[in-house]
Amino acid sequence: MGRFLNPGNERFKKIKSRNIYVDKSLLIHKVYNYAIETNEFICISRPRRFGKSTDAKMLAAYFSKGCDSSTLFNDLKISETDMYHEHLNKHNVIFINMLEFYDKYNNVKDMLAFLSKSVLRDLLKVYKNVDYLDNTDLPNSLDDIYAELDEHFIFIIDEWDCVLRNKEATSDDKKLFLKFMNRFLKEKEYVTLAYMTGILPIKKYGDESALNTFDEINMIEPEPFEKYMGFSEDEVKDLCLKNDMDFDDMKVWYDGYHITNNTSIYSPRSIAKAITLKQCRSYWSKTGTFENLANHIAMNFDGLKESVIQLLAGEEVKVDTAGFQNDMSIFKNKDDVLTMLIHLGYLGYNRQTESVYIPNKEVIDSFIQSIKTSKYEQTYKAICSSQELLEATWDMNEEKVASGLEEVHDSFINSNLKYNDENSLYTTIMLAYFTAKDYYTPFRELPTGKGFCDVAFIPYHPNYPAMIIELKYDKDVVTAIDQIKERNYSRNLKHYHGNLLLVGITYNKGEKKHIAKIEKYIKDK
Repeated sequence: MGRFLNPGNERFKKIKSRNIYVDKSLLIHKVYNYAIETNEFICISRPRRFGKSTDAKMLAAYFSKGCDSSTLFNDLKISETDMYHEHLNKHNVIFINMLEFYDKYNNVKDMLAFLSKSVLRDLLKVYKNVDYLDNTDLPNSLDDIYAELDEHFIFIIDEWDCVLRNKEATSDDKKLFLKFMNRFLKEKEYVTLAYMTGILPIKKYGDESALNTFDEINMIEPEPFEKYMGFSEDEVKDLCLKNDMDFDDMKVWYDGYHITNNTSIYSPRSIAKAITLKQCRSYWSKTGTFENLANHIAMNFDGLKESVIQLLAGEEVKVDTAGFQNDMSIFKNKDDVLTMLIHLGYLGYNRQTESVYIPNKEVIDSFIQSIKTSKYEQTYKAICSSQELLEATWDMNEEKVASGLEEVHDSFINSNLKYNDENSLYTTIMLAYFTAKDYYTPFRELPTGKGFCDVAFIPYHPNYPAMIIELKYDKDVVTAIDQIKERNYSRNLKHYHGNLLLVGITYNKGEKKHIAKIEKYIKDK
């Protein structure tokens, strides 16, 4: 075994021995069949914390010659497939973690020279008698080995895009790196499979991809590997059962990446940390990409701030992902920023509506930490005051509720969120009652007339009253309460029985003055 050629199974052995391990070994079957039937060049891009490196080490341990991995895989799902014994430790594998080389040499030219030298050292030890044209050139040497011995290789390249993600890398650096990757892999007969993992999709230059031989799998287009992009809901339920954890808490904190209509995934790292520490909380900000969120939502693009505010309020925001150049330093508009945040895992993507959303409580916490800037000062202040406003509503303190909503609403005057717009009113309510999501599931009612927006909050626990909030303008506050009663909005809460708070809010468009009225109501059927 070598360091890079047929590196063995020790790295995967350590992973499998941990207390939290989920069997994703059928990925091996999926990858190999895809390589045979569709394309041997596969690039899987997904955020940090989503198991990319674990998968890469598993593939290397299974395919790599020079070791016996049967004890690692005999009890896994892959052992039940027809391919199991045929390919177990039967292939030459070259495993490269690109980040290890880039961390050593930030200069791309030196990095690539050292990478070539390192892999060649392993190759020349094993294939010492080959007649090499130039044994200092990695692609040429692999060509010579194939031509003389008919040897094929599986290439597993982890963190392949680390150069492209680095802000310090120049355009020339990136082009040099991609040129090397093309020489190394493109149209090479010695390649049985090239499996790469990264965060961003493959870099584009103009209309062309620099590595257009690869089929790309990512958070926007995950098929046909959607089951392997993270932990599934069933896998998380099983872990919770085995480790005496509340699945409902896990779902609130870590669910939300609905990458297809039928597939929702969880971050493996977050689940593992929560189970190990027996506590659901945000583990996101401990990772390397956290600062990217704060930096990029502060960018000066038209509409970006308003989109972030709407996202924080729990809304979905339309996005055009097609123009993104898969580069963390080149942005043309807010759509580019939002698209990048999908790939980094800070936003979920709804393919049916082509819109983005904040997926779960863990990521919401990261957003809150990231808006502690002057640009989002009013938004952060509203969120910090939201618990106080919620408690004032429970206490039926009409004056405090009115002033709290007024303060949040006024903070939107200088933004593109229109003061007298129904969608903006919904954003106002959801931002003002931000912490209500810890106690309630919010439902937006469809507007039935100009100038109002109503929202229903259904409690997770019967200790808290359900709430229906109706906003109107330039009318007496009693009309808001009367409308809730007359149109029997509570009837829409078919499965809820118990205490209700009817909250009517009106405001004057000229004076921007808010008035609140709160009534108790018992729903018994």
